[in-house]
Amino acid sequence: MTGAFHQAYDPVAGSVPLSALVAALPLLVLALLLAVARVAPWKAAVAGAGTAAALAGLVWRMPAVLVASAATHGMAFGLWPISWVCLNAVFFYNLTVASGDFDVVRRALARLTEDRRIQALLVAFCFGALVEGIAGFGAPVAISASMLAGLGFEPVSAAVLALVANTSPVAFGSIGIPVVTLGGLLAPILGRDVASTTRALSSMVGRQLPLFSVLVPAYLVVLLAGFRRTLEVLPAVLAAGLSFAGVQLAASNLVGPELTDILASLASLGALALLLRVWTPAEVWRGGSPTAEPRDERRDPPRRVVRAFAVYAILVLVVLAGQAAASAGLRNVKWEAPWPASYAAVDGRTAPLVHREPPIVAASSPYPLSYRLDVLTSAGTLVLGASAAAFLVMLAFGAPPAAFAVTYAGTLRQLRLPIVTIAFILSIATVMNYSGMTSSMALALAETGFLFPFFSAFIGMLGVFLTGSDTSSNTLFGPLQATTAKVSGLDPILAAATNSSGGVMGKMISPQNLSVGAAGVGAVGREGEIFRRVIGHSLLLTSLTGLLAMLQAYVFPWMIPGR
Repeated sequence: MTGAFHQAYDPVAGSVPLSALVAALPLLVLALLLAVARVAPWKAAVAGAGTAAALAGLVWRMPAVLVASAATHGMAFGLWPISWVCLNAVFFYNLTVASGDFDVVRRALARLTEDRRIQALLVAFCFGALVEGIAGFGAPVAISASMLAGLGFEPVSAAVLALVANTSPVAFGSIGIPVVTLGGLLAPILGRDVASTTRALSSMVGRQLPLFSVLVPAYLVVLLAGFRRTLEVLPAVLAAGLSFAGVQLAASNLVGPELTDILASLASLGALALLLRVWTPAEVWRGGSPTAEPRDERRDPPRRVVRAFAVYAILVLVVLAGQAAASAGLRNVKWEAPWPASYAAVDGRTAPLVHREPPIVAASSPYPLSYRLDVLTSAGTLVLGASAAAFLVMLAFGAPPAAFAVTYAGTLRQLRLPIVTIAFILSIATVMNYSGMTSSMALALAETGFLFPFFSAFIGMLGVFLTGSDTSSNTLFGPLQATTAKVSGLDPILAAATNSSGGVMGKMISPQNLSVGAAGVGAVGREGEIFRRVIGHSLLLTSLTGLLAMLQAYVFPWMIPGR
């Protein structure tokens, strides 16, 4: 076919290993600029995208028009639906802060117990997961760390606890955007539709992380108070972990990724609150002399507390209603078409210009590049609708009418540079996928053979360490992991999901999160100390994720969706 581009996987001296090393240069540029030069993330992403485009054209011989087509498609996908979801998720969170509902919930949690061990569970694990599920973007660490410090926790210890707790919820953070992004990138690679791919990934991640959701609460309390004092609050540890894990498993497999964190965290908060009505530890442990800031002793009326939690209930109900409407096949406003310049007319129909080649596929196959604008049932649109519904309640209780527009404008200013970063990160991934660079790296990684599932977790961890984001790690390495799995004869859904599950264990050591944690407790300049205290936990939890992936690949394959 005239103008068709057939991927080559060994363009550098006819060698796959050498080609893989060159293909890794965009990621290396990104890593060096972020971790070493400490360049602003959006600038690093632009540099990485430029490097990927140059290599795709000069080394992988992809025509310039196709390079531009892939790059702009990645940017468009980064804007819709990814940035659209992130923008409205953070807006919902900002709206609850502006209305005072967030502070009401925070005060309600602080009053539940004086025991530091249970406070750590409530604030770092349960409430941190709720903030992660709604907003993400470092907010959970900053908020939970500062809350713990305000309750009297030693500042660096508060940051460490917040960082370690911000693990098992991360893959479903910000209305499930890491899994949603990964599903959109993997669907064309696997030849499946986006919805079914996303659901399969959600189910697979949901069959990995619940094990850690049970472990992390106990892990937190052991870090804080030691093993013996953890046994003293074992009912609270089990209530928090088992309730979160059970709902996380059920929601990720039955509902989808969007509400998993929100439902699981609310269930965990509710389970702990109910437990504390009938049980308290034999001895209230305050962890030594208090160093707390003056405590906010205001007691909100019960009706005000109910209203504050009702705002989060509105979010859940609106998203569930939107998903149900979409499943029922109700009319939606959407546009789906081949992406410009990536297709050509052949025998009266359009056909993709990019072709994948063996051994990535069994025979030369077209690699479609299309774009879908799904207006009404996008998670971002549903969250915006929930925000509007919640604001109507706020208006009834005296919120100023201008608060909605003012808060949205402020959120746009807050996220303007992260949105640019997301767009260019997606551009890097799409250019690498469609030029064949990702496949060159996958063929080299396939040489790890039997141990590849174990290393999958560490690849994901590396991605989050470099970028500070499970979404970005899934963007950069998810397609690589899935392609490597296909070449190795393993399940690509398992490999891609392990990238996300392993990635969350790197969140606690990413420079961005370390800075957020230190700033949240007033310990700027002590990031190195915090890093030394969390690096061992990150490596241990990542290793456990890798071992779990190997068991699922070779011993318990029935855990993989579709098996």
